[in-house]
Amino acid sequence: MSDVEGLFGNTPQPSAGSLGVNTHSSAPLAVRMRPRTLDELVGQQQLRAGGSPLRRLVEGDQSMSLLLWGPPGTGKTTIAAIVSQQTDRRFVEVSAVSAGVKEVRAAIDSARSELARGGKETVLFVDEVHRFSKAQQDALLPGVENRWVTLVAATTENPFFSVISPLLSRSLLLKLESLTDADVDDVIGGALVDERGYAGGAHLETDAREHLVRLAGGDARRALTYLEAAVGAATSVGERDDDGRVVVTLELAETAVDQAAVRYDRQGDQHYDVTSAFIKSIRGSDVDAALHYFARMVEAGEDPRFIARRLVVLASEDIGLADPTALTTAVAAAQAVQLIGMPEARLNLAQAVVALAVAPKSNAVYMGYEAAAKDVRAGKIGTVPPHLRDAHYGGAKKLGHGEKYRYPHDEPHGLSTQQYAPDVVGDAAYYEPTSRGAENAVRERWERIRSIVRGSRSGR
Repeated sequence: MSDVEGLFGNTPQPSAGSLGVNTHSSAPLAVRMRPRTLDELVGQQQLRAGGSPLRRLVEGDQSMSLLLWGPPGTGKTTIAAIVSQQTDRRFVEVSAVSAGVKEVRAAIDSARSELARGGKETVLFVDEVHRFSKAQQDALLPGVENRWVTLVAATTENPFFSVISPLLSRSLLLKLESLTDADVDDVIGGALVDERGYAGGAHLETDAREHLVRLAGGDARRALTYLEAAVGAATSVGERDDDGRVVVTLELAETAVDQAAVRYDRQGDQHYDVTSAFIKSIRGSDVDAALHYFARMVEAGEDPRFIARRLVVLASEDIGLADPTALTTAVAAAQAVQLIGMPEARLNLAQAVVALAVAPKSNAVYMGYEAAAKDVRAGKIGTVPPHLRDAHYGGAKKLGHGEKYRYPHDEPHGLSTQQYAPDVVGDAAYYEPTSRGAENAVRERWERIRSIVRGSRSGR
């Protein structure tokens, strides 16, 4: 039995007319219903079209590495399995959540040994490759460059930011689109009638079906998980229609989905709710609440780089110059995530969470930028004052560029009274420092500076 068969093909097939539900021996519905060919894949017409790179790869049995970029549940894992099955290659899966450099190298060494023995080529599927550190991604390069493996790497994040350039340049990048509601409905409909699913033994009432489609949010795997829970609940109740099919009502579907959904879904509503509560707890200076939500995110498998990015943004948006070290702390934590990786980097992130939560808060930097941007968007652009214009090219002086410019370093205290902003916003006061933390000293200094630089126009 091949590796692919071990993963996808060792599932008892239900007989016609039966529900095909066997919670003790059957694989999950989402696994049983995984498409076996490109033609069975739902959505992604741009990838399945005749002559497309993916179809040429599969049907031409070429050796080429793929980088699949798209939202969850759009078929990334399925495509990897299809490449393996239809090209008769071994299938080896490595999860970036739990694997390290050692596991990556072991998988590549195994593939190399298999080739040396005259065996099958190997498809190495790396799920969530964006979670790999640079060192871990570097470990993939020898296998790709020497074609010891056909790498199929999946990511939900922009690979131009999350995947190293050497790996990106050696892979064919395929972008997957979110499934439409019609696509998800097709997935559900297929599972209801297919022999691998319920083979016509279950019926969803219209409103229940619409409910599952809506909650799936374009994620086929989630739709099938919810469907399986709903049919399981209906089977327990035992209500059947005149054709002997188990009936899934809206009420049953709602109850089943609530029980099936994880308490914190990285890709669902809970993801946004917990993230929002996390940021607001730090902004509100509640360290304990912030650590609680941080722990929930980490334990649920949230990408630590996502957490780090949110901390870097918060450091400037909600703390700013009230504690100038906040941004340094957040950036250092983000770098630690890249350098060390999880699980150790959770402590670096936790330190940043605590530091940012207890720091004095100020949104003056954020408000200052927004005020300036509002004027720019309103068309208050104005011309650059002549004395500030570039005077380093021939003819600039004839145009008056740089004339009467006062060099601050030649002035007392390093400050010169002159106009810097265009006339249209010459008196604008965007940055208004608070009196909190270190920003209080900034406020006092900025008021003195502004009165000198602007002179009588300052009004301060």
